Amino acid sequence: MHPDGLPLALSQLERTAVMGVVNVTPDSFSDGGRYLDVNAAVSHGVALHRSGADVIDVGGESTRPGAVRVDSHEERQRVVPVIERLVAAGVPVSIDTMRAETAVDAVRAGACMVNDVSGGLADPEMYAAVSTLGVPYIAMHWRGHSDRMNDLAQYDDVVAEVLQELGARVTAAEAAGIPRSRIVIDPGLGFAKEPDHNWVILRSLPDFLEVGLPVLIGASRKRFIGALLADAEGSPRALDGRDRATDAISAIAAHAGVWAVRVHDVAGTADAVRVAAAWRSGSAPRSSEAAQTGSSHG
Repeated sequence: MHPDGLPLALSQLERTAVMGVVNVTPDSFSDGGRYLDVNAAVSHGVALHRSGADVIDVGGESTRPGAVRVDSHEERQRVVPVIERLVAAGVPVSIDTMRAETAVDAVRAGACMVNDVSGGLADPEMYAAVSTLGVPYIAMHWRGHSDRMNDLAQYDDVVAEVLQELGARVTAAEAAGIPRSRIVIDPGLGFAKEPDHNWVILRSLPDFLEVGLPVLIGASRKRFIGALLADAEGSPRALDGRDRATDAISAIAAHAGVWAVRVHDVAGTADAVRVAAAWRSGSAPRSSEAAQTGSSHG
């Protein structure tokens, strides 16, 4: 279930891991600008961890549709101080980046995994860099940058094509020296996908799990959830009204056996993955897990 190279606390989890999102950006779709300040970002990351996030995914560049890229220096200036302080506070951190330079600096600052939404396509140096870092690598399905991803959402068979394209990324990563045992795959919900594409992928999670690699699902607050929950006039549900649906997706994905779910609002998903684990195993969590849950939710 787990990739190699995780910190001990993460590798010993007997349930789906919860990845909390901290966007150190002015323009991310859900919380852009709220955590651009280092102190605000660190406080939010610590709060998410206390609410049940097993790892905090720190990103310094928005990947929402239409977002404008920032340069590598600016990205590193945003994320490295946040990572250093979160790690010093005992919080496991992953780095959300498409750039090799940022990945290297982030891991040096204490990040324990690299989450690359481009699957290595945005930076030809990424695989070689990650191969030297000894941490897990998350390869997401991706077809192009934010300014053109919507134009690339064309499929004859979305599941088959996403699996094929992800398989090519895994093969390339292995050829560059990243051990297969350290690779996680992510089907990239919302990235070059129309709303119905995402639901077809979620329905087909067993096909992705059959690849034999850990799977990450990032559905949190995305446009396809807003479209599903639209009001009678057809207006999508507001971002802050999509968390309960996100929790439902987390529970179903965890029950299916995914390695991790990536979310903005942690508390509900932290409960959801524990319910899924108990459902799958037919038993309540171990006492240490139950005690952690109790302290997290008061």
